[in-house]
Amino acid sequence: MAYTMLKNAVNNRNYASTSLEGAALAFLRESCEGLRFNQKMAKMENAEQGIYLGKSLSKNEIPYNMQMDIDRLCLENAVERFLRSGKKEDAFNVYFCYLEIFVGDYDKTRKMIELLSEFEANGSGLLMKHRDHYSHSVYVFVLGLAIYESNAIYRAKYNAYYGFSEGKEHEAACHYLQYWGLTSLFHDIGYPFELPFEQVCSYFEVDGDRREQRPFVAYHGLDSFVRLDKAMQRKISKVLGLSTDRMLRTTDELFAYVLAGKLGDVYYFSEAEMLHFLRSKPTEPNSFGHFMDHAYFSATVLFQKLFGELKCELCMESMDALTAILLHNSLYKFCVAYYKNPDCNIPFKAELHPLAYMLMLCDELQCWDRTAYGRNSKLELHPMGCKFDFSDDTVKAFYLYDIKEKAKIDCFETEWKDWQASHKGGKPKLKAYSGMVCTERIVRADGSSELVTEFQADIERIVDLNEIRLHVDCMVVENDRAGSKAYLSDSNFINLYEFAVVLNGRWWNTAWQEAKRNGTLDKLLSDGKAVRELNDLFRDLSLEYKLYNINQAKAFARYMNEIGCFYSDRPVDFDMVETFTDSELERIGVLEHHRWLQEHLDMGWTYISESELRENVQHKTGITDVSTGEFKKAFRRERELVRRHWDIPEQITQEHPEVSAEQAEANYVRLGKAEQDKDKEPMECMLTMLKMFDGLRIYRL
Repeated sequence: MAYTMLKNAVNNRNYASTSLEGAALAFLRESCEGLRFNQKMAKMENAEQGIYLGKSLSKNEIPYNMQMDIDRLCLENAVERFLRSGKKEDAFNVYFCYLEIFVGDYDKTRKMIELLSEFEANGSGLLMKHRDHYSHSVYVFVLGLAIYESNAIYRAKYNAYYGFSEGKEHEAACHYLQYWGLTSLFHDIGYPFELPFEQVCSYFEVDGDRREQRPFVAYHGLDSFVRLDKAMQRKISKVLGLSTDRMLRTTDELFAYVLAGKLGDVYYFSEAEMLHFLRSKPTEPNSFGHFMDHAYFSATVLFQKLFGELKCELCMESMDALTAILLHNSLYKFCVAYYKNPDCNIPFKAELHPLAYMLMLCDELQCWDRTAYGRNSKLELHPMGCKFDFSDDTVKAFYLYDIKEKAKIDCFETEWKDWQASHKGGKPKLKAYSGMVCTERIVRADGSSELVTEFQADIERIVDLNEIRLHVDCMVVENDRAGSKAYLSDSNFINLYEFAVVLNGRWWNTAWQEAKRNGTLDKLLSDGKAVRELNDLFRDLSLEYKLYNINQAKAFARYMNEIGCFYSDRPVDFDMVETFTDSELERIGVLEHHRWLQEHLDMGWTYISESELRENVQHKTGITDVSTGEFKKAFRRERELVRRHWDIPEQITQEHPEVSAEQAEANYVRLGKAEQDKDKEPMECMLTMLKMFDGLRIYRL
């Protein structure tokens, strides 16, 4: 099971071990066993005296290492849920888990993450070409986990690079999870700098003209953006082992020094040349083909946020994550390797910089299931999905195209056959489909040659695939996820965190309860002091319980769809909903209970009768009066320790963990009114929160 601190079994995933889902989830469950365990903390605990250092609903309720296992299970479930849906809201959970586990507090980093999603969704429609980078980054993260898990060649190179000896497989996997997560999840956070540049280009774009003939945006006044204070300079010198007379004063100088040390001898560039490239990237895009490099801004923003503002621990692995991000776009392709020039191009090898290698590979492979925002991008044909086979140390990718696009495909193939016969005019293109069906012959460094798709050939010019082999193909299939992406309710839903904070507050905050009774929740949510108190309550929860609240907020769009309502920030000619009817609330209650049941089962919870749990606590503590605060605290602690609950149906087990709608409704009916109200009340609160945080209104169809 690999969750050694959990007494209950956790349901097994029914995925092929060589698939994307199977390999990525096995990595999290099996390979990362013991993630963040702390044996010193464990020795300070005393089970007989009930002394624990782990957090569940509150602090000191469960063993510390048990909390670490639960946190890892939260991440596994978040990844699995995202792979099933591909939704931006589920990508949010993966980011949230990673930040809570490895950075410590999502609230401190949320602006950096949410800005990308909000800015991209709102601003990208003005561009000619642009696709999603928020969910894309989570797919890249998962793809990298699957390749590490399944590919012994890459694992060996990574472990050798970081000095992990045989027998340290779990330690190496945990190390990879932390620094690959930092690399992949944040590699595109600098896109808000590139979008305005592209918007200006799109505004002046005319058929047949060239970028150098148009106005362009450049960034100046970056001194404070790249500057390192004296304390940071000394810290960097210590990490890099620099002499006392050598100080790196800016992030540009830092990145130039690290990259020259890693790659300068292979790609024939000096530290001074790299520093010139980095200083020119934001200020002289005209020197780089009139393109702005978001990777430069991603690396710089991430450094200043994590190590400047949040004071996270700086180490060589951090530097590797940052320089991998810096290399993943145009800097490597056009300033280091000149990858389109066959006379001087040297495909990147994994042993040079394993994180950079993996990011370049996965960033190129992840082109499926990406929302098209740009005007031209919407007209192109992109794969809706991808099936992977990671057997035999090979990455086999089968990109899936929707059969409903068959007319567009047939039209392209006719044009392609005509061009092959005559070679008149320009070669026809249908991005990205044409790159996956048209072929070219490549000659590898070992002298071998092969006919591969243009898509694969381009990847092989970037990364060396002599050892870690790649095979790309595509097929036209029925869309088995049609209709699963969105509901009629329309919102960026960027305030999931605020929604979760307030939803949690209803359990603990007396001011919230009073405001609910008096119908003054909107006034409470406008009170800065009250909101800070709600945030403090939420911050004290474990990751598991934070996610329960977040998922409750996310489910609201589906509940609205089920009762014939929707929310929107646009003025529409429908009846506005001020309150829900009793029948609507009842329907919402059943749906919410279904969600509660499924999530608890996914987290390994099982059934116990309330009376049995009460007797166990009385036997363990000797407290007979169940009405005392001391007993109630012991009762709750025991429930969290054994992870068993009386509201879970006895017949639903970890062997058959999928809860049907019929089972959920039958179980809901058996609950008392107080328990049923717990499922309904939060949804009434959402009426107020949507107005306050998103400026939305709910309408009835």
